[in-house]
Amino acid sequence: MRVWFGRSLDAELCRIRSIKLQNMGSRLEKQDDKIAENTDYPKAIRENGIFKLPWGGTNPSGLTALKWFMTSTNRSGLPVAGDNLDVTTILELNTNLPVLTPDRAALDSPPPNDVQVTWIGHATVLVQMDGLNILTDPVFNSYCGMARMIGVKRYRPLPCTVDELPDIDAVCISHNHYDHLDHTTVCDLNKRFGNKIHWYVPMGLHKWMSDCGCKNVVELQWWDEHSHPKFTDQDKAVKFAFTPAQHWCRRGINDNNKVLWGSWSILGPQHRFFFAGDTGYCPIFKQIGKRYGPFDLAAIPIGAYAPRGFMQFQHVDPQAAVEIHEDVQSNFSLGIHWGTFNLSYEHYLAPPKELSETLDSKGIPQTEFHTIKHGETKVITSEDTKRAQERRSAVVFESSH
Repeated sequence: MRVWFGRSLDAELCRIRSIKLQNMGSRLEKQDDKIAENTDYPKAIRENGIFKLPWGGTNPSGLTALKWFMTSTNRSGLPVAGDNLDVTTILELNTNLPVLTPDRAALDSPPPNDVQVTWIGHATVLVQMDGLNILTDPVFNSYCGMARMIGVKRYRPLPCTVDELPDIDAVCISHNHYDHLDHTTVCDLNKRFGNKIHWYVPMGLHKWMSDCGCKNVVELQWWDEHSHPKFTDQDKAVKFAFTPAQHWCRRGINDNNKVLWGSWSILGPQHRFFFAGDTGYCPIFKQIGKRYGPFDLAAIPIGAYAPRGFMQFQHVDPQAAVEIHEDVQSNFSLGIHWGTFNLSYEHYLAPPKELSETLDSKGIPQTEFHTIKHGETKVITSEDTKRAQERRSAVVFESSH
């Protein structure tokens, strides 16, 4: 079966048919939410149960997807998604993309005055800051997709399992696509940690989470904020703010954009973390930086961007990722959303290479935005933050004179 971007052609044709059925009058929700009056910080529009971008635009149609993927050249250097890897490819991947076993001692005792981040793979990141252990878009499965037979297999193994994680206080979900929201993983996390976890999710996802057995589910619209209940002292409070992104949602054949998508700005008394989720580039990131920046750490996607004509609306490339890094005023950014699932047509090593080239062309130090290995842990210290802020201040000063 030909599989691309996590879906078979048969599944995509079903999706196209479902859209036609919707247009014929299938039942839709009646709740409407209009754009906020403050256009600097707009909320998503909700009409007849469907979320829309306040600045216009929508995800490409199924026919557009078919056109681009059938007429573009696959330069990924990997087998078609879902196919098995041969021995030669596995050996090459072991050299180019080694997977480390996380340092459990470091995960159990993160530095109290710094930010510690571990890349699990794709968009799954463990961030430890201000007394909280936070997971983003957790996928601890061997594939992403509706079912194993039509899903996209992980081409790099997991560095750890759910059972090997430290205690998790919060999970942030950016949207409901299968490579960002995995049913098995959610159930496994809920089984292990139960009520210890608070789930921060986009509007429209509460019922799905509840059906998985999750209890502490906080559903937010763009610019909504919620303080994690672990700390009752306001001086120690960590706020979770759901912020915009340019993307879309769908898990089935009749639920296009019935769930919101977005990014997360996590605001602690000492540190701030920005998780971009999945997104195309748009000017809203400047507003996020204006309202919540600067950030000590940002996790920004750099992969799954080819063919560009199809992906541009929904996925940034490394050049646009650097723009987001600058827009949100990130002191250190981690490149994510690459090197794990074969979802697109760029070479699997192109994202970090193009990221490095873009930073050089813009005069941004490589230390401020780079990738780490699967399972690797990095600490962002106050000195790292200070150096990045001084560079940004110098750039602003020079541009104003």
